[in-house]
Amino acid sequence: MTTMPNTSASRAARMEALLMQKLAPHHLKLEDESARHAGHAGARAGGETHYAVTIVSSQFNGLARVERSRMVHTILADEFSTGLHALSLILRSSDEQKS
Repeated sequence: MTTMPNTSASRAARMEALLMQKLAPHHLKLEDESARHAGHAGARAGGETHYAVTIVSSQFNGLARVERSRMVHTILADEFSTGLHALSLILRSSDEQKS
């Protein structure tokens, strides 16, 4: 069963909910950096196009960086199709965070 995103919530709120649900992170930080990209490709009035995301999750244990990135992009695919343009990602496994 597929759930439709809550389009009345902000993009950040929808992204946070999806990432929490799919990755059960120990740490999640989302920062809207859209204002820093005003005038660049993909930027829109009102922002919500460029985000910095930091996630620490045991779901990343044993995965290469590119696999982690693909996982996050897959989770947020609907957001990319509705205006999300770019992510700056810091993705760590819970094992890496402990060391």
